[in-house]
Amino acid sequence: MTQPTPRESSRLAIVDIARGVALMAMFVYHFAYDLSTFRLIETDIVAEPGWRLFARGIAGTFLTIVGFSLVLATRKGLDSTAYLKRLAMVAGAAALVTLGTWRFMPGDFIFFGILHHVAVASLLALPFLRLPVIAVAFAAVVAFALPSFVAHPLLDQPWAAWLGFSQAPLRTADFVPVFPWFGCVLSGIVLARLILPRLTGTAIAGWRPGNKATRIVAWGGRHSLLVYLVHQPLFIGALMLATQVIAPPPPEERAFRNECQRSCSGPNVPEQVCKMVCACTIDGLKREQLWQKALDNLLSPQESARMTELARGCLRDGR
Repeated sequence: MTQPTPRESSRLAIVDIARGVALMAMFVYHFAYDLSTFRLIETDIVAEPGWRLFARGIAGTFLTIVGFSLVLATRKGLDSTAYLKRLAMVAGAAALVTLGTWRFMPGDFIFFGILHHVAVASLLALPFLRLPVIAVAFAAVVAFALPSFVAHPLLDQPWAAWLGFSQAPLRTADFVPVFPWFGCVLSGIVLARLILPRLTGTAIAGWRPGNKATRIVAWGGRHSLLVYLVHQPLFIGALMLATQVIAPPPPEERAFRNECQRSCSGPNVPEQVCKMVCACTIDGLKREQLWQKALDNLLSPQESARMTELARGCLRDGR
């Protein structure tokens, strides 16, 4: 999420903007994840392929920026005091995430999430900062490929899961193992080594946010560790208040709604129409005192025909 950045003079505003945009994407994903967890939406965010790809893209972007920023921060040498201070902050924040999730969600607590990876990668990346670019690029390819070739029962043990070679199923809310994700950090180093020498004296190097919106985004990018730590408690607190006003549908209704949408969907009926039709049908069954009978599968033939009639009326209205 963030990384050791020894000196303010080493910053590029455009990098802060990139990190801030990645934070906004993370807000979208985490808010959708929280809505799913509180059962305020029907989509299972964790299981949905599109959302999973979105989450991986966000993590990869952050880690690429970690590598880029390490090069940016050490162009004039490593300020070890500031580096270690920043590293301690990231490691401490990672420990807080582990403790907090272990306390409030012990079945899915985060033992090696993105902050843990940033802390470890910030150490592992140091030797690569002075290697030839081609060597770092090769190491990045190796890092991405290793999980496909390395397998051993010993690596399936819980203590080794953080490396990324385990084939055992894991339960955790966030998991960013060393491999293959360290490849993103190395890719960021390669990009920085190729791009930064060409930026000197350019408009991009001297650019500063001009309007309020870009200044806010850049501020978030500069303080990404703080933003990362506080945004989820704020989201969860807001949703806990919201659920006091808007109760999530009971499991029986969700199951009925999901089955209704599966039976409705087809090449000629858009998904959004099915959602509307099923919600409308449920409302009709409740209005006519048939809802509980439908849940218990106790509808008479006449009542089943009435349910079909309600659904057809909702479909006509939806179209």
